[in-house]
Amino acid sequence: MKKLLTTLALGLAVAATAQAQTWPAKPVTMLVPFPPGGSTDFIARAVGAKLQEKFGGTFVTENRPGAGGTLGATVAKRAAPDGYTLFVSSLGPFVIGPHLVKDPGYDPRKDFDYITVAVQAPNVLVVPANSPYKSVNDVLAYLKANPGKMTFASAGNGTSDHLTAELFWQETKTEATHVPYKGGAPAIMDLIGGQVNASFSNINTCLTHVQSGKLRALAVTSAKRSPLLPDVPTMEELGLKGVTVTSWQAFAAPKGFPTDVRDKLRTAIVESLNDASVKPKLLELGFEIVGNTPEEFTRFQAEEYARWGKVIETGKITAN
Repeated sequence: MKKLLTTLALGLAVAATAQAQTWPAKPVTMLVPFPPGGSTDFIARAVGAKLQEKFGGTFVTENRPGAGGTLGATVAKRAAPDGYTLFVSSLGPFVIGPHLVKDPGYDPRKDFDYITVAVQAPNVLVVPANSPYKSVNDVLAYLKANPGKMTFASAGNGTSDHLTAELFWQETKTEATHVPYKGGAPAIMDLIGGQVNASFSNINTCLTHVQSGKLRALAVTSAKRSPLLPDVPTMEELGLKGVTVTSWQAFAAPKGFPTDVRDKLRTAIVESLNDASVKPKLLELGFEIVGNTPEEFTRFQAEEYARWGKVIETGKITAN
C-alpha cells in the first residue's frame, strides 16, 4: 500500500511538472467583468499581449459585464481551475459587490486563488473650478454647518468613488447627499457643469479636467502624493488617515489553480506591467504598479473585504 501511495504521489508530481512546462497548451481566457474600453479592460489587454509574447500561446480577453462585475466573477468561479481561465477585475467584485448583492453566486474569500494586484490608483476630491471650496477644510466647514446639503457625485452605488465619500463622511462625522450616475464620465460632466458640488473621482477619470482647469483638486486619497498632481495634498497630510483609499485592478483564478503555473504567471505579469511599452501608459493614467505576491494579495483582499464591509454596513448602502 505504501509503495502504491508513493508511486501515485510521484505520478502526480510528474504530471504537475509536465503541465507547468507545457502551459499554455491551448488559449487562455482573460475574463473581464466589465465592458470593453475601461481601465480593467485596458490592463487585461495590455498584459495579455505581453504574456502572449512571453509564452507563445494565445491570451484572449473576454468581457462579461453585468451586476457590477459580480456576473463575470460568477462565470470565472465556475471555470475549470486548470490554468486556462484568469479573472482580471477591479476591486468591486473582490471586496465590494458581495456586500451589496444578495447571493452574488460566489464568495471571493473562498472561490479564487489570488495571483497579484497589478496596479492601484488614488481617488481625488474634486470640485468645479468656480467652486467656493478652496480646501478640504472649506468642505468640512460647510458640511458641519449644513448637514446633508452638499452633493457628491459618483459613478454609481457601491463604486469606489461612492464608498470613498461614505468613508470620508463617517471618518469626519459629517453628512452629505450622494448623487449616483451611470458611470464616471457623466458624473464628471455634471460636476464640471455645476449640477453637483464635489466628487471623489478616480484619478484617471478626472486628471485631464484638473490639468485643463475645469476642476479643482483638493486632496488625493493615496498614502503619498501623486506624481501627476504633486501640489495636491494627501488626506493623511491633512490629518485624515482613515481616508487613505486606492482603487485597484488585479489578477486571480478559479480556486485550485495549479501553484506552479500561478507562480510562473505572476512573474510574467509583473514583467509585463514594467515593460517599456506598457509602464509609461499606466503611469500616464495615474496608476502605480504593485505586482505583489499571491500571499500578500490574499491578505490584502481579506483586509479590504472587511474594511468595505464595515463602511457599507455603517452607511446602510445598497446596490440600488
